[in-house]
Amino acid sequence: MIGSDTSAAVMATGVSPAGTPVTLLIADDDEVTRSGLRTLLAAQPGIAVVGEAADGIEAVEQARRLRPDVVLMDVRMPRRNGIEATRQLLAESAEPPKVVVITTFENDDYVTAALGAGASGFVLKRLPVRRIAEAVRVVAEGEAILFPAALRRMVAARPLDSAEALPTAALTGREEEVLRLMATGLSNPEIAETFTVSLETVKTHVGNVLTKLGAQNRTHAVVIAYESGLVVPRFAG
Repeated sequence: MIGSDTSAAVMATGVSPAGTPVTLLIADDDEVTRSGLRTLLAAQPGIAVVGEAADGIEAVEQARRLRPDVVLMDVRMPRRNGIEATRQLLAESAEPPKVVVITTFENDDYVTAALGAGASGFVLKRLPVRRIAEAVRVVAEGEAILFPAALRRMVAARPLDSAEALPTAALTGREEEVLRLMATGLSNPEIAETFTVSLETVKTHVGNVLTKLGAQNRTHAVVIAYESGLVVPRFAG
C-alpha cells in the first residue's frame, strides 16, 4: 500500500513540534497480533505505545483515559467494531485522536465504512512495520494516508451509497478540480504547483471542500467523491 502509492503519502518526522514522540494506542482483538505490533512499533523512532485494547469498547475507554495522538484500529472486533469505535471517538471530543485502520484485506467493505466514519487512512497488517510506523507519523502531523489505487478498487467493488451523494452544486468549479486531484493522491504542494497558485490558496480550497461535503478529512472527502460518481474508478496504469 504505502510502497505502491508513495506519492499519496506525506512524509513526516514522527515527532511533534515540541520534539515529543507520537503516542499510540493499539486496538486489535487478536492478542498475538496486538502484542507483536506493540513490541515492533515501540522500537520505531518517534513512537511511544501507551496502551492496548482488545475491542472497540475498550478502545474508546482507553483513548479517553490515555489521550493518545493516534489509534491504530482493527475493524473486525467483538462487542463494538472499529467503525463504531472510530465514529464515537471522533464525535465525542473537540480534539479526538487520529485513527488509522489496520486490516488484513484491502478490499474489505469495513475499511471503506471506517474511512467514511472519519478514519485518516488505513494500512495492511502484512506491511513492514516501518511502513505502519510511517503511517502513524503522517496522520499525527495532521495529514491523511491516501492510497488512490486501493480506494478505487474498494469503491468499484461495492454499490454506491446514496446516503453520501455529492452536493455538486455546492462546490465551485475550482473546488471540484481540487477534489479530483485529491482523489489522485496529490498533496497540497503538488496541487498548488499544478494550478500555479499559493499553498495557502490550496489549503483554503481544501478546507472549503471538506466543509461543504461534511467530510471529516481528506480521505473521507475522496471516498465521497468516488461513491458519488464525481471521480470514476479506473484501473489502467
